Amino acid sequence: MEQYKQEFIEFMVDCNVLKFGDFVTKSGRKTPFFINTGFYRTGAQLSRLGQYYAKAINDKFGMDFDVLFGPAYKGIPLTVAATIAISSEYGRDIKYCSNRKEIKDHGDKGILLGSPIADGDRVIIIEDVTTAGTSIGETLPIIKAQGDVDVMGLVVSVDRMERGQGTKSALCEIEERYGLKTTAIVTMAEVVEHLYNRPYKGKVIIDDELKAAIDAYYEQYGAE
Repeated sequence: MEQYKQEFIEFMVDCNVLKFGDFVTKSGRKTPFFINTGFYRTGAQLSRLGQYYAKAINDKFGMDFDVLFGPAYKGIPLTVAATIAISSEYGRDIKYCSNRKEIKDHGDKGILLGSPIADGDRVIIIEDVTTAGTSIGETLPIIKAQGDVDVMGLVVSVDRMERGQGTKSALCEIEERYGLKTTAIVTMAEVVEHLYNRPYKGKVIIDDELKAAIDAYYEQYGAE
């Protein structure tokens, strides 16, 4: 596993973004782990998060694109952090764009925040976590309505590696349904590999009992 992936996993733990216990996902599944990117709350944390996203984007897509689009609301700080990191780390001045939940009818009118999207733009979508893949179906029409654009793909922070609406993972379903490339900074398999029975700051985060709960979850909800 690449060094930056290991660092990102520990970064999520430090920021209390990656949690283990008893949770219920938005799709109603009882899960022993939960990722909440709302716990990235400081400038230093967002700066590092943007760097990890930039690395994952470069590894999968390169830097030959024009716009990074983050769906409201959590996608807004992600686009800003990642485009700043892309500028500083890779020297590419990528435009950032997000949507509003409600269309603004005065001043800076319209449904978009940040840069407009123009004909010919190549767009990558950035999100926190995709569990069932429903949000992409809401995001794509917004982007496509802006003109003749090429939506290249989707990047998320963690691939939960569970079934979407069928038997395959949400990211695989998105690739097949919409013809998009997808990637994640890390997968849950990588998270488990790095943390299982390995002390971090004097504590074993994933012990045998938690590993068994995670395995049981994937027996029920794991993707093919």
